[in-house]
Parts: sequence; C-alpha cells; structure tokens
Amino acid sequence: MDLVVSSLGWLLFDGQKLPCRLGRSGISTVKVEGDGATPVGQWPLRQVFYRPDRLIKPQTGLPIRAIGRQDGWCDDPAHSDYNRPVALPHPASCETLWRDDGLYDVVVVLGHNDSPPIPGKGSAIFLHVAHPDGKPTQGCVALPLGDLLKVVRACRPGDTLSVISMAEQG
Repeated sequence: MDLVVSSLGWLLFDGQKLPCRLGRSGISTVKVEGDGATPVGQWPLRQVFYRPDRLIKPQTGLPIRAIGRQDGWCDDPAHSDYNRPVALPHPASCETLWRDDGLYDVVVVLGHNDSPPIPGKGSAIFLHVAHPDGKPTQGCVALPLGDLLKVVRACRPGDTLSVISMAEQG
C-alpha cells in the first residue's frame, strides 16, 4: 500500500474555506524539530510581524511589529533561546525573518511549543505567506498573501488556529 502525505489543506475562516499549504511531511501528532510536519493541535495566535518595506502595516487586533534585518528565530534545541525571537547575528542556529522570497512579509506567530519551549519539539511554527509556486512549508501553515491579510485583519487576542487530521473532520 502506498501512503500519500499531502501538504495541501484548508483553513476554515469566517464561513470560508481557504486553500492553504502545510508542511512537506503533512501533519503530525508528534512534532519533532526538522521533521517538516505541521503540528496537529490548537495554537494561540500570539503576534504579527510584517515587512514595512513591502507592505503598509496590516490591520489586526493582535500585537504587531515591523520586522527588521536583525530579527531571527532560534531553532537550535540545544540553546536557551530555542523557539524564541532573537537578534541576529546569534551564536545558535536561527531562521532569518527578513527574507528575500516574500514568505515572511506577514507572519503570525503560533503558540506552539512556547510555554515553555521543550527542546526538539518544534520551533518557528508560523502562519505565513504561501510560496507562489505552491511549495509546501517546513512545518508551518501558509496562505496566499491576500487571504492571509484578510485573516490577520479579523484576528483578536485569544484567537486560535486548529490543525486537524482529515479523519477528525469526519
């Protein structure tokens, strides 16, 4: 039997069904750093980051901050800054939030493995801009920019994003 892992999903929002991209390994109930899977669960929407040189400040009820060239996110499970925002350069492995490809022009930080972070259980799980060629994410959830801006505009403190398996959808 062949198992097919899909990186395609649906984001249900305000009565709409928006196509989204998930991790290259699909979704997982047991998230491990670097596995390429989007973690199953209900994740609080923590904060929005945006690129001020590419977009005007998006409207949202969530805390929002402009991304600068020095902004990163630590993805090194052995470092005390694991799964936290950091200033670059940084001595540990980090993602750069100021990206040339536009995928982080708008980023919603999801509250996955952050209270407190457990080393190796996944870091930098975001809702961000989808790749224009439809490529999967490294474990995040991604929407086309227009859809992402609509969702961000409606977000308020206390809102969550739920990632569920197809079996849970019934």
